[in-house]
Amino acid sequence: MNGSLIQRHFDVVVVGAGLGGFSAAIAAARHGAQTALICDRPMIGGNGSSEVQMCICGADAHGTRPNARETGIVEEYLLRNRLHNPYQSYSISDTIFWEMAQAEPNLKLYLNTRALDADVEKGRIVSVRAVQTTNEKKYEFFAKIFVDATGDGYLAAQTDSEFMIGREAKAEFGEPHAPDEHDSYVMGITLLFKAKKMDEPVAFHKPEWAYTFTEHDLRKRGHYSGSSIWQSKYSLDAGYWWIELGGGELDVISDTEEIRDELLKILYGVWDHIKNGGEHGAEYYALDWVQMLPAKRESRRITGDYVLTENDLLHSHTFDDAVAYGGWPMDMHCIRGIRNLDEDPTHYIHVPELYDIPYRCYYSKNTENLMMAGRCISVTHMAHGSTRIMGTCSVGGQAVGTAAALAVRKGILPRNVSAHIFELQQALLKDDCFLLHVRNQDENDRARLGTAQSAVAQEGFEASNLLNGIARTTAQGSNCWNTGDLSEPRSVQVTLDRPAAIREVICRFDTQLGREISMFIFTAHLADQVRGVPPELVKDFGLRFILEGKTVHELRVDNNIIRNATLRLEKAIFCDTIELTVYSTYGAHSANVFEVRAYE
Repeated sequence: MNGSLIQRHFDVVVVGAGLGGFSAAIAAARHGAQTALICDRPMIGGNGSSEVQMCICGADAHGTRPNARETGIVEEYLLRNRLHNPYQSYSISDTIFWEMAQAEPNLKLYLNTRALDADVEKGRIVSVRAVQTTNEKKYEFFAKIFVDATGDGYLAAQTDSEFMIGREAKAEFGEPHAPDEHDSYVMGITLLFKAKKMDEPVAFHKPEWAYTFTEHDLRKRGHYSGSSIWQSKYSLDAGYWWIELGGGELDVISDTEEIRDELLKILYGVWDHIKNGGEHGAEYYALDWVQMLPAKRESRRITGDYVLTENDLLHSHTFDDAVAYGGWPMDMHCIRGIRNLDEDPTHYIHVPELYDIPYRCYYSKNTENLMMAGRCISVTHMAHGSTRIMGTCSVGGQAVGTAAALAVRKGILPRNVSAHIFELQQALLKDDCFLLHVRNQDENDRARLGTAQSAVAQEGFEASNLLNGIARTTAQGSNCWNTGDLSEPRSVQVTLDRPAAIREVICRFDTQLGREISMFIFTAHLADQVRGVPPELVKDFGLRFILEGKTVHELRVDNNIIRNATLRLEKAIFCDTIELTVYSTYGAHSANVFEVRAYE
């Protein structure tokens, strides 16, 4: 690389700032690692940014799986977005991502910065070189651990890290829905659009370069305006995920530009058909936005010590080293995309239950200091149909960032974090991640082995639920204390296992994890949402620290916006009991509290 290089040294360097990379970088920084987040776009968010405008789907499968929505960093972003961006502007959402990154003192953000190549010595990445295109600055980033969150697995390809691409044969992993023979097919690329309903009829003049479609061509692809729930999925203002191409005759990596050009011809041809090819309820609609950055679903998948398979998902296999979970169906798009007009655009293979994703899927098999976040983790093509979803990518990214910081702190490689998996899992739970088969067993939590009591006691919502180690409603129970009617303040007391000098208290509140709060361009989905902050979230609350029946310290928090409300005290408070008082919510008449933790 010609020209002088600006050298920068970090503990962790994350390349790629989609939901996986963003969450990895935030988590690593919060756990004390000096972290760089390198992004080749002008904004953070990947497919969830204003450039693409996809919603953050996840394990809850658009709210059809009760209480399965992802928490942790992605929930924090969504709640902040709800407060500051109630009318769901994607440009404002970009700012929320940027603000969260800028707020982390251990995180340095490099936007418009393209990773070019890397130096590798004895199976370890030494540095990554990059250029910041807006100012022509050339960088060389050194780090102990690198995270490939590029989606395409670009860093892996530059470092001879082992990866997979295409569809594995049925016999390779015994997957029932895999093809008989291995092939190179990957799911294609999509361009979206938005349309706006105007006050008068709007004509559309088809560009001469656009393709032509008939009603017969689009018979398997909804493209009309209607009032039913099914029709509203294809409302005219929402764009169509099935305007998809590539993965077969066109390569989603090397032919991206050509695919985009073809998709533009297809998109405008589809819109011409909607406007001029029959009655579709489009008379008053005008195109408002057309996506120019192709949105990818699949390319390289970096091989880890374990490859997650279709069978793991179908049978919800339990892993001792689970650090994330999923639940979206295996969403397998048809070969050739919209050029395959005789087949449904996607085939959903139902995943019966939520499933574990093991830590071994998140670090490279042969490059010892490379980890991965986002859609390029170690899974088969079939499993990728589910794990590629942004909510799942985010919780996996948070696990990766937390593990990377732990590795730096202990002076070990990512693979060796497996020997400290309990510590990693407990750190994730403390940061409001959810693990299917792991409860809070944090030995440093002084509240965990204590007792909880309240004058308010409803069956199934007792104060003791605060200390049962599960911080959300599950099929097994509510796992929360309910305040009852908040026409007056309601309190619960947690008595510690022993008197202690407390410096940190965590209160885990309800944000109605059975309801969607993601950004959408689909107005039908937005219509089903409650605008603004979830009304169930506790807004104003107070803490009282008690020693031998006497108050030794009090504090109050107003306008809380966080589910995982963490209060770090300037001075340790010696006490034996902590009393939480809930004053108000953002609209609900009562509040649920899932957990109270206390740390020295």
